[in-house]
Amino acid sequence: AADDGVMPQTKEAIAHARAAGVPILVAINKIDVPGANVDRVKQQLAEADLIPEDWGGKTPTAEISALKKVGIEELVDLIHLQAELLELKASESKRPKGTVVEARLEQGRGVVTTALIQDGTLRIGDAIVAGVHSGKVRALMNDHGQRVDEAKPGMPVAIMGLSGAPVAGDELRGVPDERTARDLAAKLQQIQRDREMAKMRHVTLENLFAQIEEGSIKDLNLIVKADVQGSAEAVCESLMGIESSKVKVNILHRGVGAVSESDIMLASASEAIVLAFNVPVPQDVAPIRDQEGVDVRTYNVIYDAIEDIKKAMLGLLEDERREVVLGHFEVLKIFRSSKAGLVIGGMVTSGRLVKGAKVRVIRDERIAFDGKLETLRRFKDDVSEVTEGLECGVGIENFQDLREHDILECYQMESVAATL
Repeated sequence: AADDGVMPQTKEAIAHARAAGVPILVAINKIDVPGANVDRVKQQLAEADLIPEDWGGKTPTAEISALKKVGIEELVDLIHLQAELLELKASESKRPKGTVVEARLEQGRGVVTTALIQDGTLRIGDAIVAGVHSGKVRALMNDHGQRVDEAKPGMPVAIMGLSGAPVAGDELRGVPDERTARDLAAKLQQIQRDREMAKMRHVTLENLFAQIEEGSIKDLNLIVKADVQGSAEAVCESLMGIESSKVKVNILHRGVGAVSESDIMLASASEAIVLAFNVPVPQDVAPIRDQEGVDVRTYNVIYDAIEDIKKAMLGLLEDERREVVLGHFEVLKIFRSSKAGLVIGGMVTSGRLVKGAKVRVIRDERIAFDGKLETLRRFKDDVSEVTEGLECGVGIENFQDLREHDILECYQMESVAATL
């Protein structure tokens, strides 16, 4: 936006576009609002290595107001021009190709796949493959819910007839016949299984040295997340100061706040390691991290991260200390007792709490404290463990500043032999 300038989410979008290898065209919005400064935005774009064309660079830019519909025609013309320069042309006579937008299972219809046709013409009766699934087009519906016989380039369409539900972003293509579709889908399923196995080769600090030595890695891509901007900048400056004749350190993205799904997907696409300083990996993001096989390292001290990366590059990293999250607890009530002193009451919301395990206090998506779970009580009894759905009282060693709705994340560290 012309008033806000290049924001952190803008930089994140730029990083995703570069990781995907797609052309970048910038629309500078809100040119009509008070405080709009297009030149400042272009300067910030230049600092992000996106030099505007009118500044002598190669990045097309358009100045618009979406609210007042100013500059929209010029933006469309610019998009058409880029399409021509990139020779992005479609032919209605070719076999269909498109991209899956979404897929769902509907009662009475089976799998319904929404896709955008980008080349060729899709017709009822065509044999198709979408993702790792195959089928024959039984019915087509346009974006108004009306049945149609065919879908041409640029047309969104709902397709019925696939054997399974593809995922958003999967390629859809037409093939000569159903047998070819089934054979191709089977091969793609095998490729997917091979990729699952290949996740073991995602770059981690443990296999970094081996990959450097065999020449399979020339750049160490990193994503840095921290609790405050100053920490993120300090981390990046220290990392960029690491010298090596064999591998170059690249900071793909840095930001403030908890590790997000977007961070994980960017790391997966670019073979990057995520370094998190005083910020957690949220419960809903952890399964995605595991599914994508991304190495996420959490630190409280910058020096520890720098030393780990240096040791990894030299092949001196010791056995990995892998974090295993045991469970989560929400603080619901805090009160004082004449006998027990400060009492922290709450409920185990997932997994289990284990007395003596490590615990971090998460407040407003930041790590407020990292220590040890010192006491654990059920009613008046000291216990060693409390499981999900049960209420209990807790105490943390050397920490009294707990607040209602704080989240406690209980975890332990396990040693795993390094695989260099």
